[in-house]
Amino acid sequence: MTAHRLRSSRGDAPRRPDDRRRTFPRLAPRSGDDTSAASWWGNAWVEALEDTALDPARLARGRSYAGRGHVDAITVTPGRVTAYVHGSRPRPYRTDIRLRTLGDEEWERLLDIAAGRPDHIAALLDKDVPHALANAAELLPAPGDLIPDCSCPDDGLPCKHAAALCYQTARILDEDPFVLFLMRGRGEQEVLAELTRRNAARSAAERATARRIVERTANRGAKAGRSGAGGQTPPPLLATVPAASVLAARSLPALPDPLPVPPHPGRPPVYPEAAGAPDPLALDLLATEAAGRAHTTLRTGRDPLTGLTPWQDAVRLAAAHPGSGLTASTRALYTALARATDRSPTDLARAVAAWRQGGLAGLTVLEEEWDPPAGPFDRARPALIAAGFPAGPAFRPRRNRLSTSTLQLRLGRDGLWYGYESDPGCDDWWPRGMPDTDPVGALTALTGH
Repeated sequence: MTAHRLRSSRGDAPRRPDDRRRTFPRLAPRSGDDTSAASWWGNAWVEALEDTALDPARLARGRSYAGRGHVDAITVTPGRVTAYVHGSRPRPYRTDIRLRTLGDEEWERLLDIAAGRPDHIAALLDKDVPHALANAAELLPAPGDLIPDCSCPDDGLPCKHAAALCYQTARILDEDPFVLFLMRGRGEQEVLAELTRRNAARSAAERATARRIVERTANRGAKAGRSGAGGQTPPPLLATVPAASVLAARSLPALPDPLPVPPHPGRPPVYPEAAGAPDPLALDLLATEAAGRAHTTLRTGRDPLTGLTPWQDAVRLAAAHPGSGLTASTRALYTALARATDRSPTDLARAVAAWRQGGLAGLTVLEEEWDPPAGPFDRARPALIAAGFPAGPAFRPRRNRLSTSTLQLRLGRDGLWYGYESDPGCDDWWPRGMPDTDPVGALTALTGH
């Protein structure tokens, strides 16, 4: 989004644009009276009104009005959806649908759940609403939550104009799930900014640890320098050196041992945004990648990018940025990398989670099924049962995978077990936890038990 500063009338201080009011242009008519939504959450919105309707005939007329395009531009604000709807009279009627906004505690619970699951954020950015996220804090309305109001003389609940507005609103929800958040009280930019802040807080501990390591190393070097000088100020350097002393034959001291390789690559500084300056995200990615490659080369003696495919390299780039997918810049990064590799942002987010779980080996486990030899795989289920896993249905084996309805362990070719999770009833597995040589250890890291 282009940075456009709004100036207040009382000074030159910039203020953030308010995205708690959005207006959507009039939707084109549909052929026939088919007003069904294309998404499950759009249909849930319609069902919340239909389940409390007192007259099916009014709903039928409302569907007809919506299909023929009788609803003008729709404005969405927290707790309210408003539009003018054309009826049998020349002048349109003002129609509202009201619903409850979420309280602060409900928003905290919803944002905590969303920030803790990268698949939820990826789904929203890919215009999808996970069931688990929608159910976390009553994001979708229940029967009786939607309160219609119209300036027409009809006292039906709802009248045909309110029904038409409801059906057209479902089409808006199909296209932009973030409208659900706005209806419940917060705009898209506000939600994304809060998720970014929570991600940054989680990574602050890692940055602080790296900073302490650097400071400790510097302090040790300073102490060594002071002890070597005997606590005295060194004499000033001479302005000139006699040529005879320089050319005289002498033995040179041995070179000092190489400095130890630090345990982790350094973090780049925070680059500010400035007019005409390079994109801060691009600078951060370049500096982070250079530090990571240099650290790996020092530690292993080889460049880690050798042999990577374009898709693997795109996943590695996205995984190097911890806030990917939460701001306009990082959303653009995910979109560009996904388009360049002919994948969806959700595919990329899932692959990033696998890369962060186990690097290239973790990505291979995500994308490859194979038939492991008898031995470790055959002993895994008895070991899990002996350890008290799972509490529910037993693990089902298939090739290199052991699965329940919500948990899965995958055996990699490297001999490690990788944990995965999915929402109940969905075959949508996401990497979670850290790999382990022991299936019990991998499942313990996954469940916390």
